[in-house]
Amino acid sequence: MKDSGADILRLWVCATDYADDQRIGPEILKNTIETYRKLRNSVRWMLGTLHHFDPADAVAHADMPELERLMLHELAKRAAIVRQAYAEFDYKTVVATLAAFMNTELSAFYFDIRKDALYCDPPSSVTRKAALTAIDIICDAILRWLAPVLSFTCEEAWRMYRPDAEPSVHLTLFPEGLDQFRDDALAAKWETIRDVRRVVTGALELERAAKNIGSSLEASPLVYVSDTNIFNTLFDIDLAEVCITSNAMATNDDAPESAFTLADVPGVAVVVEKAVGTKCARSWKILPTVGETPSIPTSPRAMRRPCANGRRLPRARSRLMRSKNPPSLSP
Repeated sequence: MKDSGADILRLWVCATDYADDQRIGPEILKNTIETYRKLRNSVRWMLGTLHHFDPADAVAHADMPELERLMLHELAKRAAIVRQAYAEFDYKTVVATLAAFMNTELSAFYFDIRKDALYCDPPSSVTRKAALTAIDIICDAILRWLAPVLSFTCEEAWRMYRPDAEPSVHLTLFPEGLDQFRDDALAAKWETIRDVRRVVTGALELERAAKNIGSSLEASPLVYVSDTNIFNTLFDIDLAEVCITSNAMATNDDAPESAFTLADVPGVAVVVEKAVGTKCARSWKILPTVGETPSIPTSPRAMRRPCANGRRLPRARSRLMRSKNPPSLSP
């Protein structure tokens, strides 16, 4: 406690299987400290992001983009697990569930994708407002769920997060009504999209290891999809946004033999090309539209933000550009 604080010890206790004998020592606590650091940093990022959030700008669930609805679905799934685990005094499951959710689903996926819209979109952007609404709901639930474990950390965070609400997070109840966010059909769709993203990420890592690219924003992946169901799923998805690249393109043409593939994602192959254009000083994306308009030499938001003269710059090529059999647009 003197070296790391009481919450580290509390987290270690809750993360252990109390049915067996336990060991504790500096080396064992290093893993606990790392787990705590990741949880704390995720909470801190959400608090910083929500600093200027106005609840009056909240977006209704039905009007949110698919990515926000997916994250709220994932949150609702954890709600049932966390409630049951607490009821059964299974604190190890609580810690494991929330740590995996915050590290894998939030930090490594959702936050990583949405940072572009949060940092670069104008305050009037519906995507930005929806992201802030979703993060507000997520932050509220996370702090309440973690409060019995990280009591001091969550108390401090709660006072910053809701200074005008209950004086203590320990006077609140667990969130209710999260089941309304469940959407299994949407989750199944995005499981396919995330599989494609894994293939793209694997191809980018090889290019990064070969020093052909640095950041993923230097790349413009070409995704070859031979599976019709997967191809149709990608039709209304901004691949560049999901894969965090400057551009992206999907096609159902035959993939070259040199294309990158993953054995557990059949029907998808990726060839990574260098992004063409100039780096935007605001979004760091490399786009051919950057500098096209004299009044905006660095294109603060080439795809979404209006120019000074009211004209919108064209979106980056990040959807399905070529196909032998384009999917139907009908509902």
